[in-house]
Amino acid sequence: MPKFAANLTMLFNEVEFLDRFALAAKAGFKGVEFLFPYAYSVDEIAKGLSDSGTKLVLHNLPAGNWAAGERGIACLPGREEEFRSGVDQAIQYATALRCPRVNCLAGIEPKDSDSSELYATFVENLRFAADLLAGSSINLLIEPINTRDIPGFFLHSTRQARAILLDVNSPNLKIQYDLYHMQIMEGDLAMTIQSNLDSIGHIQIADNPRRNEPGTGEINFGFLFGFLDTIGYAGWIGCEYKPRTATVEGLGWFEKFKAH
Repeated sequence: MPKFAANLTMLFNEVEFLDRFALAAKAGFKGVEFLFPYAYSVDEIAKGLSDSGTKLVLHNLPAGNWAAGERGIACLPGREEEFRSGVDQAIQYATALRCPRVNCLAGIEPKDSDSSELYATFVENLRFAADLLAGSSINLLIEPINTRDIPGFFLHSTRQARAILLDVNSPNLKIQYDLYHMQIMEGDLAMTIQSNLDSIGHIQIADNPRRNEPGTGEINFGFLFGFLDTIGYAGWIGCEYKPRTATVEGLGWFEKFKAH
């Protein structure tokens, strides 16, 4: 079965962030991911990983003023220097923590903006980041996100992401495919994954419609996990969902499908 990574931004948040590594390991997760490491020192996170025996598989580039509602700056004209500085910061963390991939959030389209200008800015920023990250053996990902949860999010479909990959033209750029977001935006998950498998560098999961654990909504995860094995997906699957109650109480699905 697939390899599952606990998203420590979403899971085990009954305790402080640095205490979540141990809980993830105790639950049986070998890998972890999270949105951002930057509020903590490299040494603090490295200790959490080392003490728990877990591997960090993903974190995001800095994404602007998150508290103010920003969800990435990569498509925003005039923020290029901030974006480039964020790439440098991400490389420092990912290199020190041996994290093999980072995700770039595109951002929300400003009102009355020129979509073609946003597109050109996004592509140019991705070319810069993909090249710089490649020099440190770190893969770059872009993630289509649904516009129900984040209205106006610039990147919102697999087709759009594929077009961007073609324009950036870097072997170091892949898609982060989130089943929850793409079930909302386009459905047809199995065939979309299969037809784009060569461009998918990471998968994340949550059930629809409430973004809770697998098995709490409409997505047939039992079928999809087996399907991923069948088509040869060998990457990690990040568990980026909102537990309905306590995290551990909702891990019955994980006990059923994790590799033993």
